[in-house]
Amino acid sequence: MQQPILSTSRLTLRNLNEKDAGFINRLYNTDGFLQFIGDKNIRSPIDAAVYLRSTLLPMHNVPLMGLLAVQLKNHEPIGVCGLIDRDNLDGIDLGFGFFPEYHGQGYAKEAAMAVLEMAKDSLALTEVVAITLETNKRCLKLLKHLGFQKAKAAHPEPEVMLLKLKL
Repeated sequence: MQQPILSTSRLTLRNLNEKDAGFINRLYNTDGFLQFIGDKNIRSPIDAAVYLRSTLLPMHNVPLMGLLAVQLKNHEPIGVCGLIDRDNLDGIDLGFGFFPEYHGQGYAKEAAMAVLEMAKDSLALTEVVAITLETNKRCLKLLKHLGFQKAKAAHPEPEVMLLKLKL
C-alpha cells in the first residue's frame, strides 16, 4: 500500500502510480471531465497508462507537486486533486476532478483545503491560481468558497477564467 501524502478525516491523498490506469481511464472519460477539463484522448486503460507515464507521473518529480489520487479511507479512488506547474500559467495551479457520484458531498473541498494547506506550510507558496470555464458553476462555487478571486488575465479563450488565492 502506497503511503499517503496527505490525510483528512475522510480521505487520503497519494501520488498516482501505474496501477491507477483503470481509475484514470474512467475518471478522464466522465462527462464533466470531458466538458470542463478536456478530452485527453484516453480511450482505454492502455491509453491511460501511457498518459500516466508521459504526463501525470513526471509531475511527481518535484516533491509534493502533481495531481494526487484522492481516495476514501477504504482506499476507493474518487478523484484527483493537486498542484500543477503549468507552462502557460504564471503561478502554481490547483487542479481537481471527481467522479460525479461523489459531487456535492464536500470531498473536493476537503481535498482542496488539504492541498492548499500543504502549499502554504510545506511548499511556502504565497499564492495559488486556478483556471476554469465560466460555465463550470460547480467549480467556480468551490473556488470562491475556498477564497479564490477572479483575476485579470490575457487568455486566448474568453470563456476561460483565472482565479487567484493568496495563502
